[in-house]
This record gives sequence, structure tokens and C-alpha cells, in this order.
Amino acid sequence: MPVAVITGASQGLGLALARALASAGWSVVADARDAVRLQEAVADLPGGPHLAVPGDVTDSWHRGALAASASDLGGADLLVNNASTLGASPLPRLADLDPDTYLRTLDVNVVAPVALASLLLPQLRVRRGRVLNITSDASVEAYETWGGYGSSKAALDHATRVLAAEEPDVRVYAVDPGDLRTAMHQAAFPGEDIGDRPEPASVVPHLLTLVVGDLRSGRHRAADLEPVVSV
Repeated sequence: MPVAVITGASQGLGLALARALASAGWSVVADARDAVRLQEAVADLPGGPHLAVPGDVTDSWHRGALAASASDLGGADLLVNNASTLGASPLPRLADLDPDTYLRTLDVNVVAPVALASLLLPQLRVRRGRVLNITSDASVEAYETWGGYGSSKAALDHATRVLAAEEPDVRVYAVDPGDLRTAMHQAAFPGEDIGDRPEPASVVPHLLTLVVGDLRSGRHRAADLEPVVSV
């Protein structure tokens, strides 16, 4: 039974991916900060075994617990670094971004994903696994007020390319899912109606191409990926 470690798995895109993989017979090690919401989400996943491991991805002990949980299930075949933070809502101009907030954004969006991937690499190498780092179009486009978040995702894009070059036995992807109807996207537009954005589940078939397909490591847009029905 393949094993996926998914951060930010209690809601939004992380939960949609967890549901799809669990339905296809995967075991899921799920992370999120809200322990109650995470436990409820994991309890609703089909199949199993699945493990809910609540905590903050910036906590080294917590990352170790995620890696140990994956090992307990036989070893990770997939890491999805989905947990992210905007840093602040509403989004400030870059010149007005509080340095401590910026540091927290970089810690969550860059340092933690790289650190967690590093911990899981021994498992992923053996199983010739994959890493999916969830990025954003803000990493390549200069949107006003998106400087803190966008630069953190740009750093994650580059770290993804370097990790791919250094780890030939592991496929490493950065993937831009596009604008989705998520709590984080709503926080970027407080007071606005984002009901026109697609649901997270709508892009999951496209992301699954990176789980089972033969694409080389690199950066991709979900909209450019051929959807797959099952994994």
C-alpha cells in the first residue's frame, strides 16, 4: 500500500488530495495545525490505515513525527508540501511588510517544506518516490501586495529545481494549482466573494498526473496537465 504524507490536509486542496489518494488505496499521513479538524478529516477518509499528526510544520519535532509516522506505515512514496501561509491579511505592500511576518512566511513556505523533504528523502529514495511542492502564479508574476508570499513561493520553486538536480532517484515537482476556492485564498481577498473560483477537488485529477505519470521533475501548472482518472 503506497503512503502519502500531506501537509495542510485538514481542508482545501490538501484534504481533496488526501480523499482522492485514500479512495485509490493509499495510506495517508495527514498534517495540520488544528488537531480537531484534522482528526475529523482523517476519520472520514476511506480505506486506511491513515494517521492524523497535528502540529506546525515549522516545528522540527513535528516534522520528525511525520517522517516517523510514514516509516511506521512502510515508508513514504509521496510528499505533498501543501501547507502555506499568506503571512498577513489583508496583504500589505512589500515595503510595509513586517519583517517578523516575512520571516514566518519564509519559514512556513520555504524552510519547512525543504526540511521535511530532507527528512523523508531516505524513504523516498528507496521507493523512488515523489515530492509535490504546491506553489503559485505569484511566484512568477509581480502582483501588488503579493511580494512576501510570492517571493516565498519563488524560493520554493528554485529549491524544487535544486532538489531535483541533486536527487535523481526522486521526482520533485513544483505545481501551481491556480486560483481555488480555499480559506487561504479568501483571506487574500477579505470581504470579497470568491465563489467564482473552482473548488480544490477540480484540480486533483490534474495533480495526480504528477503522482503516477512520467513527467520529468520541474515546475508545472495544473491547467497544463492531462487529468488522470485514478491512481
